[in-house]
Amino acid sequence: MLNSIITGTEITVSAFFICTAVSLVLGLGAALLGMYKSKYSRSFVLTLALLPAMVQLIIMLVNGNIGAGVAVAGAFGLIRFRSAPGSAKEIGLVFLATAIGLATGMGYVAIAAVFFTIIAAVMLLLTLTGFGAGVDEERELKITIAENLDYDGLFDDLFQQYTRSAELDRVKTTNMGTLYELSYKIVLKDTSGTKTFLDALRTRNGNLNIVCGKPVTKEAL
Repeated sequence: MLNSIITGTEITVSAFFICTAVSLVLGLGAALLGMYKSKYSRSFVLTLALLPAMVQLIIMLVNGNIGAGVAVAGAFGLIRFRSAPGSAKEIGLVFLATAIGLATGMGYVAIAAVFFTIIAAVMLLLTLTGFGAGVDEERELKITIAENLDYDGLFDDLFQQYTRSAELDRVKTTNMGTLYELSYKIVLKDTSGTKTFLDALRTRNGNLNIVCGKPVTKEAL
């Protein structure tokens, strides 16, 4: 059942069309995975749907030729430098689509289908259970203060009153060293009281800049 439908070095017309059909179907499935509860671009999901079929054709053309295989590996390496880096999930889906293309290109269509089913099921399960998700209520708070203020413990009473947790993440100087910018990771007790909280901070920091919003996530590549 898991054997290759390609026997020997000759690729029949029926084997080619079967492999291509499976590549396109599984590529479409990979694209749907990329769209599920994620931000995505139309160009990315279109490319993801077609990538397995393209990789499959390359593998079929190589067909055991070591020299051609080395050339193909070099071509894939060049593509990396011509592409903008994406999120870790996008890169994982590209690897999934490539693996499907490698399997179908060698005629292992059943293995490709089983492998995709397993990966898709695990990915959907982890997504639905919220595996690896951070705290949704977490906010990044940036407060600018004058250089003559001691920031250590300056806002502790306000954090205790308005937040469930507050952690100083970073301190940097701005405006030629005349100001400090304090970056906190906070979780508010009640989001409806955000304005009151910010007004209290403005009173404490001399009405200098305050920024409060969702933290920017830097995904590993």
